Amino acid sequence: MHQAKGTFDIRRTPEPGADFGDGVQAMRLRFDKTFHGPLTATSVVYMLGVMDPTTGSGGYVALERIVGTLDGQAGSFMLQHSSLMDHGIPSQSIQVIPGSGTGALAGLRGTLTIDIVDGAHFYTFDYALAG
Repeated sequence: MHQAKGTFDIRRTPEPGADFGDGVQAMRLRFDKTFHGPLTATSVVYMLGVMDPTTGSGGYVALERIVGTLDGQAGSFMLQHSSLMDHGIPSQSIQVIPGSGTGALAGLRGTLTIDIVDGAHFYTFDYALAG
């Protein structure tokens, strides 16, 4: 298993909300990211999320396509995000979608963690390459 740590820049673009009926709306967002460090790449993320600001609870799901290099290996891969906020306490699951790696990243597996500190975005990517 390998570990890559670095930063990323992010641009958020709101899209029309998703109607779940009875006045329940989910926000839909597109994010464009630029990764720095051992993961030098760009990505596009589409997210669907709900949040109750009164309780500080909510959740989101997202799919992300990353294109670039990981420790010098070029290719692309997809991540699946599934995260919750339970009364202000976050939990996240961000995993490489099996079989989504291309080029030198074919066979990639792993999990990514996002940390936000003083408005700056950081990633930790624990991964393995087949072969």
